[in-house]
Formats: sequence, structure tokens, C-alpha cells
Amino acid sequence: MHDFLCPKCNGHIRVGSHIIFKVKNDKKQEALLLLSPQIGNYTSLKHPSFEIQAGEYLEYYCPVCNSELISDIHRNLAHVILRDETGKCSDVYFSQIVGEHSTFETDGESVHVTGEDAGRYTYFKIGDKFRKYF
Repeated sequence: MHDFLCPKCNGHIRVGSHIIFKVKNDKKQEALLLLSPQIGNYTSLKHPSFEIQAGEYLEYYCPVCNSELISDIHRNLAHVILRDETGKCSDVYFSQIVGEHSTFETDGESVHVTGEDAGRYTYFKIGDKFRKYF
């Protein structure tokens, strides 16, 4: 089973079949959002009273340490760590825009791209350099 970790505190943010985030919408309302741990599966769960609209920017936070998970690549991308069964870690970046399907997994050498909207982010940091992934 893959673990997902906060890049700031290394806290485990996967519980069972979901990755758990604290999010804040455009109206500054906060809620918990549960995402699928399967890369490319964009299903989510939230409380029905938490309203979000397609195209809206959500701020993602670690539910353990409350750190904002914004990436250093693009303000629209959140960043988490994926650790596989062998202990190998990869960086995972995903869109914070509601309805935008863009996910990137990198081990520092290559980038695995998922989602029909991924082309909106054409340059990607690998190691210390930005490289075009297409």
C-alpha cells in the first residue's frame, strides 16, 4: 500500500482508501476533502454543506501540521510525497483548481503525467532544473 505524506511534517495523510486534506475555498470556508490515492482518479468526498464550483481555486493544507501544500512549481499545484512499499519516495503535484485534472509524479529523474488538463503546466522541475516534460 502506498503512503502519502506531508512534505513539511512527514505526517501520514492517507487513511484507508482516502488521502485527507483540509481545504479552504474562495469564500475562506474550511472543510475536509478526501481524495482517491490512485493517481489519475479524480473522485473526491466532502461534506454536502461545503460548496465548491468548477474552476474555483482551493487552498490545500496538511491535516496534521496545517501547513499549506502549495508547490514551488506553480501556485495552482499542490505538493505531497508518495512513498511506495519499498520506501522509495516520489513527489506528487496536483491541481488545486476544482475540476481541473492535472497530476504529476516525479522521482527526480522523470515525470509521469496524468489528466487531460496537464498541458496547462508544460514546464516541470526535475532536480534543480526546470525541464519541459513534453
